[in-house]
Order: sequence, then structure tokens, then C-alpha cells
Amino acid sequence: MPRFIIEREIPGAGKFSRQDLHAISQTSCGVLTKLGPQIQWVESYVTDDKIYCVYIAPNAEMIKEHAKQGGFPANRVSEVRSMIDPTTAEG
Repeated sequence: MPRFIIEREIPGAGKFSRQDLHAISQTSCGVLTKLGPQIQWVESYVTDDKIYCVYIAPNAEMIKEHAKQGGFPANRVSEVRSMIDPTTAEG
């Protein structure tokens, strides 16, 4: 199943409280439950003004539907083509 990186432009995201992040996470998980097991949230990274999310889904359209139903942006949805890490240099 394809993996996607979602860039969400959210001004002030880095200043969100633990409670804010909890509420956003609950909203996201609620939408995921409605959409079914084909879409999975792996993890997210919060920066000053953006949240970068990693999802597994059959296609970008499902990612965009998740964002629409959740009421949060999906400014850029990019399919991961390959992954590298320090061990890639060893081979």
C-alpha cells in the first residue's frame, strides 16, 4: 500500500498546547474510523507553522477526503517513492 507525506500549513502549529494536539488527534482518528482500515496514520511532525504527516492509503484522493472531513488542510500530498536511511550508505 502506498505511503504519503502530507504537508499541512497551520500557522502557529508549533505553539499548540498538549490539549490542542490531543483534540486534533482525536478528530483525525475519528475520521479514520469512518473511512475504514484502508487508510492509516503512521506519525506526524509539528514545526513552527506546519504539520507533516505520514499516512498509508490506497491513493491521494483518500488522503484529501480525510483532510476534508477532518476540517484541516492538506496543502501538499506527496507519494513516497522510496526510503533511505544511514544503512543505505552501507550497501
